[in-house]
Amino acid sequence: MNAPAIELRGVRKSFGATEVIRGVDLAVAAGERHAVIGPNGAGKSTLFNLVSGLLAPSSGSILLKGDDVTGLPPQLINRRGLSRSFQVTNIFHRMSVWENVRCGLLWAGGQRYSFWRSVDNLSEINARTERVLADFNLLERRDVAAGVLTYAEQRALEIAITIAGGADVILLDEPTAGMSRHETDRAVELIRRISEGRTLIIVEHDMSVVFGLADRISVLVYGEIVASGTPQEIRNSARVKEAYLGQEAH
Repeated sequence: MNAPAIELRGVRKSFGATEVIRGVDLAVAAGERHAVIGPNGAGKSTLFNLVSGLLAPSSGSILLKGDDVTGLPPQLINRRGLSRSFQVTNIFHRMSVWENVRCGLLWAGGQRYSFWRSVDNLSEINARTERVLADFNLLERRDVAAGVLTYAEQRALEIAITIAGGADVILLDEPTAGMSRHETDRAVELIRRISEGRTLIIVEHDMSVVFGLADRISVLVYGEIVASGTPQEIRNSARVKEAYLGQEAH
C-alpha cells in the first residue's frame, strides 16, 4: 500500500500559552484533491504553515510521501516535491510575468546561481516557461510587469509559479479569495486541470468551490479536525452543520 502524500500524526502548535493546532491527525492520499475548511481563526493557515515548513510543530510529526519532514525548512520540503501558494498574493511585482515563472523553474531545472551564464540561453527552461504560461492563459501577458496584472491574473500567476517547479503535492491557500463569480469559475477549471495527476490540498471559504472541486473534505474547528469525508458525507454531517456550515450545507 502506498504511503499517503501528506500525513499528520498528533500535530500540535502553540504560540505561548495559546494552542492553535490541537492534536491533528490527517492523511491525504496521493492524487487526491482535499479541501480543509473551517471558520475564521480555526487554524487553517497555521496548518498550511506547518505542512510547508514555515512553522515547526510543538509536537507530533509530519510525513511527506512517507518521509518524516517535521521541522525541515521550507526550501528542503519544496525540493522533496511540495509547493504552496499564499493567502496574500506573493509574486515579484516589478518582474515580468515571464521572469516570475522562469524563476520558479530554474532550481527545478538543476540551475544554480552563476555570474557568467545568461538565463536567456537556457533553451529548455525557456521552453518550459512558455508551456506553463500557455497552460495558465498568460502567454499574451508574458512581458507585462506582474504588478499591473488584474487581481485574478496575479492569482493565476502565483499558482503557475507554485506548480512550475514540478512539485507533485500542491497547497493552495484561498486561491479564489476576492474573485468575482466568473473569475472563480475560471479559476476552479484551471485548478482542476493543473491538479490532474497531483495531490492538491486547498484551504477555501467558498463552499461552491469546495464541493465542486474536492474529493474529500476535512473540517477544522478551533484547531481540531471535527470531521473528514466525501463532500456528500460532509453535507450530511449534523456536527459540521452545527460547527460551521449552517444553512450553506443545503
